[in-house]
Amino acid sequence: MKYPGKDRRLRERLKLSLPARVQVREDAATEWTEMTRLADLTPFGAGFSLTRPVDIGRLVHMTLPMPRQLRCFDHVEDQYRVYALVRSLRAEFPAGASAPSFKLGVAFVGKRPPNSYQLDPQKRYEVFEPDEEGGLWKLLEQTPVAAGQIEKKESRLSVPVEVTVELYDENWNITAREETVTENISRRGAAVYTTIRAERGRFVRLTSARYQTSAFAVVRASRTGNDGIPRLHVEFIDREWPLEEFG
Repeated sequence: MKYPGKDRRLRERLKLSLPARVQVREDAATEWTEMTRLADLTPFGAGFSLTRPVDIGRLVHMTLPMPRQLRCFDHVEDQYRVYALVRSLRAEFPAGASAPSFKLGVAFVGKRPPNSYQLDPQKRYEVFEPDEEGGLWKLLEQTPVAAGQIEKKESRLSVPVEVTVELYDENWNITAREETVTENISRRGAAVYTTIRAERGRFVRLTSARYQTSAFAVVRASRTGNDGIPRLHVEFIDREWPLEEFG
């Protein structure tokens, strides 16, 4: 199926409130499914909201009654089943809601996932333009982030920001909470002193009462320093941390 180039927005997002089933594999043994409605749609991606976040760079599987003229394959099937890569994530707080919702933007990448995903569902990817005009996005594996690497991507401030760290489980329940301080912080991530134990890929929320700021983050690494104090290295996923207050 040919389209006049992805730079032109036939990629224009159509406001189609279609129902969609989203499957997320947390690991080899755990997965969850949620029904949602699309906010917008193109042949190459979609936007929608979920009640819990999915890390940027992760794959999800979607099933939806996509209009046949917008499909890149399976034109005669009742349902369009496609793997999609999470490219953006934003927490939203609906009026009167007790918990946030998460707005995702995804890129469609094909009918089948790569073999590396079958071996490790937590694998993260990037997308790039295909050689074939009108084709779906192609995947490239991301290199795992090492402890401290996030902060080194940009200027970091070695300042002790007082924060509350909340750890979430697979069902989006808070399983641990601790008042602590950061070792360092940048707009995109932080290293936080904490006794909370969290594996790579778990979600946390950092809240600063002093600066009236809150951001969701994903754990990229954990380590114990030479001083014997454990730390979590996290990357903010729904917003940048404002550093204006530090001058």
